[in-house]
Amino acid sequence: MLLPFVISHELPLTDPVLKFLLILVIILSAPLLLNKLKIPHLLGLIIAGAIIGPNGLNLVLRDSSIILSGTAGLLYIIFLAGLEIDMGDFKKNSGRSFVFGMYTFLIPMALGIVAGLYVLHFSMETSILLASMFASHTLIAYPIISKLGITKDKSVTITVGGTMITDMLALLVLTVIVGMATGVIGEHFWTRLSISIVIFVLFVVIAFPIAGRWFFKHVQDSISQYIFVLVMVFLGAYLAELAGIESIIGSFLAGLSLNRLIPRSSPLMHRVEFIGNSIFIPFFLIGVGMLIDYRAFFTSFDTIKVGIVMIIVATIAKYAAAWLTQKTFRMSVDQRRIIFGLSNAQAAATLAAVMVGYNVILGQTPEGEPIRLLNESVLNGTILMILVTCTMASFSAQRGAHNLAATASSETDETGDHKERILIPLSNEDTAEELVNLSLATKSKKNTHHLYALNILDNKVSGDDQQLKKSRRLLENAALTAAATDTHLQELQRYDLNVTNAILSVILEHRITDLVLGLHKEKGIPSSFLGRITEGILDYSDVTTLIYKPAQPLSTMKRHLVVIPVQAEKEAGFPQWVARVWNVIQNTGAKAIFYGSSDTLGRLKTLLGKRGGEMEFTEFSDWEDFLIVFRDVHKDDNLWIVMSRHNGISFNPSMNRIPGYLNKYFQQNSFILVYPLQANASANRYLT
Repeated sequence: MLLPFVISHELPLTDPVLKFLLILVIILSAPLLLNKLKIPHLLGLIIAGAIIGPNGLNLVLRDSSIILSGTAGLLYIIFLAGLEIDMGDFKKNSGRSFVFGMYTFLIPMALGIVAGLYVLHFSMETSILLASMFASHTLIAYPIISKLGITKDKSVTITVGGTMITDMLALLVLTVIVGMATGVIGEHFWTRLSISIVIFVLFVVIAFPIAGRWFFKHVQDSISQYIFVLVMVFLGAYLAELAGIESIIGSFLAGLSLNRLIPRSSPLMHRVEFIGNSIFIPFFLIGVGMLIDYRAFFTSFDTIKVGIVMIIVATIAKYAAAWLTQKTFRMSVDQRRIIFGLSNAQAAATLAAVMVGYNVILGQTPEGEPIRLLNESVLNGTILMILVTCTMASFSAQRGAHNLAATASSETDETGDHKERILIPLSNEDTAEELVNLSLATKSKKNTHHLYALNILDNKVSGDDQQLKKSRRLLENAALTAAATDTHLQELQRYDLNVTNAILSVILEHRITDLVLGLHKEKGIPSSFLGRITEGILDYSDVTTLIYKPAQPLSTMKRHLVVIPVQAEKEAGFPQWVARVWNVIQNTGAKAIFYGSSDTLGRLKTLLGKRGGEMEFTEFSDWEDFLIVFRDVHKDDNLWIVMSRHNGISFNPSMNRIPGYLNKYFQQNSFILVYPLQANASANRYLT
């Protein structure tokens, strides 16, 4: 006889299905309700956590499952900050990050110690620990920045770098103060801590990229790739704890280490962001809200007093640091708002500090009550500070980010990138995914619909169901790859006896601006230069054409070496192909080295001057001695060779020898031949 299931509806809820359902409903409804009120949904999730938590309606306890999910969410936020940062700008702004990090650490420390000693009348140890709580902050508003697509702005880069500095120093102060209070610090403490931190940093920075590059080269399964990323996040966090520092430092370093292996426009990056923003991060925010005990604010004057002092000191200190950073580096008001919004929210490190300090017992009162390093008033005041600072941070970050995003959008519109239409002729399943990935990396952010995949069927096999099914499968897989990045790829099929005519017809019909052709991984360039079909397309079309041979995934490239012919800057399509190359550099985060004449490099620097990325410029103009450029080419380098059609301004007879060089010397390298758009070519010649 089957026993009936018994579902308990007592409060707090114990049924895991009901608990999970309730949290999912909150995650779903918070953005929908609060967007109408212009309130950041992050704040809504914190408030929802307070309402359903043990100090509110007591619907859900903050048990081990909530703590586990919340910890994962916190590590995810910090990991995303490291993963999405522009490494070129990060290196360029490392000095600025250090300056901001010291501003946002020293100012709160100074104000916090003064407030603790003379306003709240705490001991020196308690005042220093309290000040360290003001110095640290959590990038709780980072999802707002990420959603609006301005993570590469220098204000974000500086703040993220500075966050790691101030959090590490604040957590170090916590370690020292607690050690002094408990008598743990000995003569070898500093030596042991320093050695463990150095070993940890070196291991993560060196070993993680090596492991990641090997894994992404050999494992193409999307689920396995995502699980590998999660392993790296939590491994980095655990190794940080072993080294004696906070786990968030480890997750950030893991993000930096994998930064260049997960392109911004790739399906893997979309999965990482999607799952984090939809599950892990909301759980963390709801968990933070569950800590809020509003009753303490009505029953204890000390809690209100301490909470108000903490809010005022933390806000003034963080605003002062943001203002000084703005003035020091001549940044805009909106950039200051973003710096303040990202750095004002107190949550993760602050919670860690207050809980550690609260659990340190210094002695007992005559009545037998424990004397804590941080008392209950500070604990409850911290929760109030978290709520208020997270609210201010969300509004400030949202306002600044919206304004910066609007400015960036208007600048993008002026370039005409939104008019691009990219065509990818597909015939081989082995190269199809990489061709789509290259197209996703070259396209502008606004282009989410004008991507086309074409498969051409021979008229002679028009009744062959097997060929038709194979063609549909090829196009469907390409569409799925694009869809993983929220990009709609239009599937096109053509029956034609002549492949060249079919491609040229589609170029005209859909007003194609960019063409991405592929060469097989295992084959070289045909002896007849590029082959009859490719040469026919180049002869009778004027669009920007990329001919790609992928030897390994685009995401695993360490450098892009771009060789440009003399007078290339005079070609009509020069700005277009430069924009495509720059998009790839930005999306992959790899370093770019440009080789060209002084005039060409000068024009190139003008075009790329305001854009980020790690780039070098080397003078080169002797195509007769082409191989000199590539003496130091490594296996993980991608070659970009800018060519020209025979009637082009920058054509050089030495270009005819390029296929032979590539076949003989660079079979193990990926390469892309770039044929710029031609303004004077007749697009209708092949119709006669």
